[in-house]
Amino acid sequence: MSQTVSADGGASYAAAGVDIEAGDRAVELMKEWVKKTQRPEVLGGLGGFAGLFDASALKRYERPLLASATDGVGTKVDIARRMGVYDTIGHDLVAMVMDDIVVCGAEPLFMTDYICVGKVHPERVAAIVKGIAEGCVLAGCALVGGETAEHPGLLGPDDFDVAGAGTGVVEADRLLGPDRIRTGDAVVAMASSGLHSNGYSLVRHVLFDRAGMSLDQQVEELGRTLGEELLEPTRIYSLDCLALTRTTDVHAFSHITGGGLAANLARVIPDDLHAVVDRSTWAPGAIFELVGKAGRVERLELEKTLNMGVGMMAVVPADSVDVALATLADRGVDAWVAGEITERGDRATGAVLTGDYAS
Repeated sequence: MSQTVSADGGASYAAAGVDIEAGDRAVELMKEWVKKTQRPEVLGGLGGFAGLFDASALKRYERPLLASATDGVGTKVDIARRMGVYDTIGHDLVAMVMDDIVVCGAEPLFMTDYICVGKVHPERVAAIVKGIAEGCVLAGCALVGGETAEHPGLLGPDDFDVAGAGTGVVEADRLLGPDRIRTGDAVVAMASSGLHSNGYSLVRHVLFDRAGMSLDQQVEELGRTLGEELLEPTRIYSLDCLALTRTTDVHAFSHITGGGLAANLARVIPDDLHAVVDRSTWAPGAIFELVGKAGRVERLELEKTLNMGVGMMAVVPADSVDVALATLADRGVDAWVAGEITERGDRATGAVLTGDYAS
């Protein structure tokens, strides 16, 4: 460990709470995990001031469009901290970034991360990066670099936060979005793995502050402890969505994150059309019912905050539904037809949920 004062008794960086040696140790521990994410276009390794990606790989595109996104995982990090489990939160980070990028049909290329801690615990930081690296493998992208910042005095010794930024590429004439959607298209829903990484401020308030539940509490309807359920990693759909673009004429994707299903789906619906989603086509998981009942949260409020069991949606031509569902089934993704695209008429919003959830 660094000494708390310099040789002459003056102030030092270590005395202020920043341990450079611990940071160096964390970098050494994470190198093996970052290496697992490498793509042939990546040059060099950790330790440089910038990650390098060989852009000549884009020459095979006639008009390559770069897609970029940045995000974090919100207050879900508090669950990881309280449980002392750090190697799954990175999956959430990759999903939040790369599943936004794939919505336009872009192939994920590379990602960088930012980890901010109150005190560097090398093994803990390495575990976080391990999760990010594993997520990058699932998304098909490289982790080309990042930053670990130690902020003593601003964060407690065990506090941390994570964020990331990613880049992808799509051929201009393969760009997905509202312009492709037509009346009669089907809306295909892909099941979420749980809460994913949105709405945890509501979830924590309801389950801990109001219902008095604990992370180690075994919950019969969940089939595991509450903490295990809340820490379930966000599903990464990037490669599943790209598979759909190869087997079907996908018109659009919608990543169901903050704001809920209807609001996120409306973002990819053109002004003259409308998406109608039938709740009766699926049953949300037990965690959604638990949050609703524990906090007496009204259904519309839940739907504005949580994904309600749907993590990604695809809009495809009606005659492509069977191929789309078969493609997703082959990849182990539970999917179903949840709605359709209609004329908008005098409807005020671009998407609406109808009916009642299946029991």
